[in-house]
Amino acid sequence: MAKITATSPLAPATFPALPVIEGVTFATAAAGIKYQGRTDVMLATLVPGSVVAGAFTRSATRSAPVLDCQAKLGQSSDAGAAILVNSGNSNAFTGKGGVASVEAITAAVAQACGIPQARVFTSSTGVIGEPLPHDRITAVLETLAESTAPEGIEAAAKAIMTTDTFPKGASASVDVGGKTVSIAGIAKGSGMIAPDMATMLVYIFTDAKIGQEALQSLVSASNEKTFNCITVDSDTSTSDSLIVAATGASGVDVDGDAAFAGALHGVMMDLAHQVVKDGEGATKFVEIVVNGAQSDADAKVHGMSIANSPLIKTAIAGEDPNWGRVVMAVGKSGAAADRDRLSIRFGDVEVAKDGWRSADYSEEAAAAHMKGQHIVIGVDIGIGSGTATVWTCDLTHGYITINADYRS
Repeated sequence: MAKITATSPLAPATFPALPVIEGVTFATAAAGIKYQGRTDVMLATLVPGSVVAGAFTRSATRSAPVLDCQAKLGQSSDAGAAILVNSGNSNAFTGKGGVASVEAITAAVAQACGIPQARVFTSSTGVIGEPLPHDRITAVLETLAESTAPEGIEAAAKAIMTTDTFPKGASASVDVGGKTVSIAGIAKGSGMIAPDMATMLVYIFTDAKIGQEALQSLVSASNEKTFNCITVDSDTSTSDSLIVAATGASGVDVDGDAAFAGALHGVMMDLAHQVVKDGEGATKFVEIVVNGAQSDADAKVHGMSIANSPLIKTAIAGEDPNWGRVVMAVGKSGAAADRDRLSIRFGDVEVAKDGWRSADYSEEAAAAHMKGQHIVIGVDIGIGSGTATVWTCDLTHGYITINADYRS
């Protein structure tokens, strides 16, 4: 079994106080799927009329739960809904057995909660290629359904963890027409993190009133600037799932409201950053800001090339301001660049300008920036107006410790 390390040094001091979202209830259970002595199943129930949007991995080997959720999104129904999540087993690369497990779980949730099976969304996270012992989940469903409560979101955040060292939560409240709309979300993710989207599960709930298509549009747009701009190790999971549910219980229509869109984006960004800060073995949070690229798309390509470079990530772990490796990463990215226009900063320290080491470069100042927990690498490609910001973490011995024997 993977060695779970101490809480990440980048973790928040405490789990945040999340608002109760009217129309949502939670329950957790210890089903013994893989872990002993801890909760590993979470059930969230949604009132009739709730709308559900989402984004999922584009992996060619995505799991049975992901495919089932994708097929159900966008279906119109006034019935209630439910989300069932298990940790310890991803139900991925499990063939027809995986499909049968999803069918058994969704049918059991539908019966226990009194809702259509088409309104049951499931996620699984953990080991790939092992049959999911779904009977352990169905055995606790009646108890779960009978014990859901509006205040159970923190326990839900803990139940979905795998190699995470802390539960992740974020919230926002926004005034729309003089009335308050609340948003609360939880996430899990620590390793196998890369765009499209990560071995990452995210569940966000709001009492806003909004149509499914409008909510989906907001989620898809914000996803591109948040969860699809983070990376821990460049590995895209089979199980990435982001589900956003709006109960409408506040009665406040937020369709087209910029304040609500910004608040939802902020919650997604907060959770995305927490995933990076809990990167397996991470000790430093790294922000990479790229300007002057030929296009925004090119800027992101450059940013991800820097963020995914093992040489750069290990240099950051060693607090070495090795800007030559940034030059390397830009050059190999495949996006347009001009060597003689490239400029680089570490924090506020200009280390290279117009294709050459800056005349004012101070190794001591650059090294001082690298000793912090929040590292900023700024790169100006110098050939256009394209911009992008991506986030990653350093690569330490801790990553190897966790992943070298994950299955054993």
